[in-house]
Amino acid sequence: MSANILIVDDDKMFGKMLLHKVKTMGHSVHYAETLREAYAVNRQEAFDVIYLDVNMPDGSGLDAIVKLRESLSEPEIIIMTGDAGADGAEMAIKSGAWDYVAKPSSINNLILPLERSLQYREAKKAVSPPQTFRRDDIVGSSQAMTLCLDQTARASLSDASILIMGETGTGKELIAWAIHSNSSRATNNFVVVDCAALSSTLVESTLFGYEKGAYTGADKAQEGLIKQADGGTLFLDEIGELPISVQKSFLRVLQERKFRPVGGKTEVLSDFRLVAATNRDLDAMVADGSFRSDLLYRIRAFHIQMPPLRKRLEDVQELAQYYITRLCARKEIPVKNQSSEFLDYLSHYDWPGNVRELFNILERAMMEAGSSPTLFGKHLPVELRVKVATSSFVHEKGISAEGRDESNGLGKFHEMREMAIAKMEYDYLSRLVSETGGDARKACDLSGLSRSRFYELLKKYEIKC
Repeated sequence: MSANILIVDDDKMFGKMLLHKVKTMGHSVHYAETLREAYAVNRQEAFDVIYLDVNMPDGSGLDAIVKLRESLSEPEIIIMTGDAGADGAEMAIKSGAWDYVAKPSSINNLILPLERSLQYREAKKAVSPPQTFRRDDIVGSSQAMTLCLDQTARASLSDASILIMGETGTGKELIAWAIHSNSSRATNNFVVVDCAALSSTLVESTLFGYEKGAYTGADKAQEGLIKQADGGTLFLDEIGELPISVQKSFLRVLQERKFRPVGGKTEVLSDFRLVAATNRDLDAMVADGSFRSDLLYRIRAFHIQMPPLRKRLEDVQELAQYYITRLCARKEIPVKNQSSEFLDYLSHYDWPGNVRELFNILERAMMEAGSSPTLFGKHLPVELRVKVATSSFVHEKGISAEGRDESNGLGKFHEMREMAIAKMEYDYLSRLVSETGGDARKACDLSGLSRSRFYELLKKYEIKC
């Protein structure tokens, strides 16, 4: 198999040596000395494998893994470093790297992961994708959404447990439904369980069912949701909210596919496929003891990361057209037009509530518009327009990341203060995560931050730990 390989390393001698060796194997090879160069060439070329050094002049290779994998070819990443260590290896693998090798190393040690990753990609190509992929109500053609749908299509081919991760409002249940409806179980039940809505006192009877007389008020036997999913798909939404007391019981159900209803004497079988979703950091919950590590390993056989709307703003207009058309059909009125000003507002807002917030705001805009055939910016909520206008003003005035106004040398005091604080916090947290190897407990001990505040700041500045 002839493949397309990218080598990212600022050590020219080492990089050229590796490049020569890979070329003699019959592969096409590109070379980049900085992450900036790597990002640029990765947008233009479809790579199968990327060799990536950790210590680059313009950043850490570990932080670049996710971004480099966000291309249509989803290249495998082989991390190389002269500072090999267990923490770095763990971070690399968790970030999606194929392998982690030390420098200096024999050429065979460097080539072996390349050969294995190419074998894996060849085997993956041999698996035939579904002839037609149903994506009911899933709207978007951005690169981020295309990657997500490709993962969804592959997930639907197997019976492995799937974990869908993403912020609230990104459409995790739609992806779960797409997995089910494109699978061999599509003709059977798709059972949704909202773990956040389960009463702590009734969670076991809800999931496992109960026999008549199992407790006061149980005047007849009731089949549980797990049994209802027999032959189909069990979707546990917000699985991070599943009480710790139930997690052990549910783990056994996953392992054995059998359980005992509350008050029952015999075990019941259920052949279900599990799809779970969460907006929480389950690894952090494992660290603080609120989620079982063995259950996490079971439910994360395959995972799908839902992109937030701010990372796929090119889909906003398509989403808006889809939902406005649906709303107008529901009201039995002609489809409303959208002015360019209206679309500009939608495209320049950061959508902290994601697709759910977009749809809610479109409903409000429709109400404001009344009988008007066209939606204008004034039909949008004031707070949205203010936020977009404010961000546009700051951008046009030339306020830099350092908090200075490049047009006259001086910015507004509160703007400079907020930007300076934000920069300080970002730099401090980035260094803190780097120096503690992503160990949350060490980071909190060193910084004096509470665990909740630490994770809140990481989320705010999109820093991976």
